[in-house]
Amino acid sequence: MQQRQCQLWDLGLVPYLEAWELQRSLVASRIANPELPDTLLLLEHPPVYTLGQGATPDFLKFDPASSPFEVHRIERGGEVTYHCPGQVVGYPILNLRHYQLDLHWYLRQLEEVAIGAIATYGLLAERIPGLTGVWIEGCKVAAMGIKVSRWITFHGFALNINPDLSGFQHIIPCGISDKPVGSLAQFIPNIEPVEVRQRLAASFATVFDLELVHHHCTSVGLR
Repeated sequence: MQQRQCQLWDLGLVPYLEAWELQRSLVASRIANPELPDTLLLLEHPPVYTLGQGATPDFLKFDPASSPFEVHRIERGGEVTYHCPGQVVGYPILNLRHYQLDLHWYLRQLEEVAIGAIATYGLLAERIPGLTGVWIEGCKVAAMGIKVSRWITFHGFALNINPDLSGFQHIIPCGISDKPVGSLAQFIPNIEPVEVRQRLAASFATVFDLELVHHHCTSVGLR
């Protein structure tokens, strides 16, 4: 059986609102035409905090109304998280009708993408029962937060490569106060996001049994 194709958009550094609008546009077009190809966006963001649709502001250690930080409440699940350069973010736009109509299964698959990419460095990454995300030696290195509209996915995962982790000090990440946030740089010297993006893409293709096709564009505005 021929593998399903998925477009890979490797976008570099993209402002959060631009990537958010791109996701929503891709989702809307696939709701209108479910036969459009699946898409994986891989990118980084300038510093930004995001809260899930039901997130409590109690996990912010600052007042968003009077702070210099960029903050957005968005439609994904989960609590507050932080994005910044040095963290690779993956936004899969998948039609789950071609996979499984099961959101718990989908979250576990996203975790497996991160675990698989990390394993290529000889590191053991793992899940913690009852929590969402991926840990290495007790440090959370990958977070997940998704939204599904008419079985089309958006938002996704974030893997810390070599970010400035100080931004996490202003929040209780994902509402978990007793487990530290970490990055791959703590375990792998001189690691850079560009090489990890390639390994994440390969792991994503394996986990979802897809053929990735590179989508060449010069602007996130191109569909």
